[in-house]
Amino acid sequence: MNVHLPKTAPLGDADDAARALDALRLWAASAAPEELARADPALRALLPGAAGPAPLSRVYPHAFASDAAYIATLPDLQNGPAASIRGARRTIQHVGISNFRLPIRYRTRDGDDMTLETAVTGTVSLDAESKGINMSRIMRTFYRHADRTFSFGVIEAALDDYKTDLGSFDARIQMRLSFPMRVQSLRSGLSGWQYYDIALELVDQGGVRRKIVHLDYVYSSTCPCSLELSEHARLSRRQLATPHSQRSVARLSVLLEPDRPCLWFEDLVGICRAAVPTETQAMVKREDEQAFAELNAANPVFVEDAARLFAQGLHADERIADFRVVASHQESLHSHDAVSVLTQGDTFAQASLDPRLFASLFHVG
Repeated sequence: MNVHLPKTAPLGDADDAARALDALRLWAASAAPEELARADPALRALLPGAAGPAPLSRVYPHAFASDAAYIATLPDLQNGPAASIRGARRTIQHVGISNFRLPIRYRTRDGDDMTLETAVTGTVSLDAESKGINMSRIMRTFYRHADRTFSFGVIEAALDDYKTDLGSFDARIQMRLSFPMRVQSLRSGLSGWQYYDIALELVDQGGVRRKIVHLDYVYSSTCPCSLELSEHARLSRRQLATPHSQRSVARLSVLLEPDRPCLWFEDLVGICRAAVPTETQAMVKREDEQAFAELNAANPVFVEDAARLFAQGLHADERIADFRVVASHQESLHSHDAVSVLTQGDTFAQASLDPRLFASLFHVG
């Protein structure tokens, strides 16, 4: 049924609308199914038994293009008014993304480049009157700098960009990676790859920027007490005994002094090896295993000793300001671990510890 109204026809009142709806229903009662199918969806929605709007398309629209005008119509809930904030109207110190992964190029101390998978955490502060942030901007910003050889300068460029993009007063970037170094065996002449879990942080807070490096160093710790007791059994009773030792992990976190020479990853590993030389081995033959036993016997270490030895090496390096050492000796004697924490300066000093801190100090071979 086609109804044509004169262009000058006045709009009707509610009674006119009711009579028009009755006319539609009378037409629908006698119309063929084909006619109903061809009718305007808005018209069908007014008919008795209508199931609502026309069903949504289930076919992906490959030809559809979103132009600027269409994009301007898209809702943006994260940038909604302050009235849409749920919960306490409070500043959020960290909001962003975690474990965003991409390949990043790094330079070694020898001048070579290597590309390593890197997990990025990027956060900004959010003031109390803002609803939220656009998370994808952090990723897009990082992609703009990802093809440049790494330096803290690149992280700073990315941080500057997304502080500007997101209109934030504080911002942070953390990058986690596994850094490979070729390591010689103790006696056999073999060599293998040792991997070091490293995290880099750039923190911009209150207008002050801090550069922080975290390194997990994996070593063997022979208990000095157990070593002496084993020797006592051997000398006094001719009883063979072995001291207990275990795989241990120290997480060193260092604040870099500004305007000082570069602290290379290899330099930080070297500080660890000089402090506690019983690093776990990458390649081992029998002569290496014997050498490792001798090395452990020459360097027995309690967890307290390890923390202080690492601290001594860090304190002596002029490129390092504040630092923290967290050590965990994952005991083969006890059903629990021996742990210690030593800090220098205000950066890492804290009264409360993450309940899962020590549980995170483990090494996956």
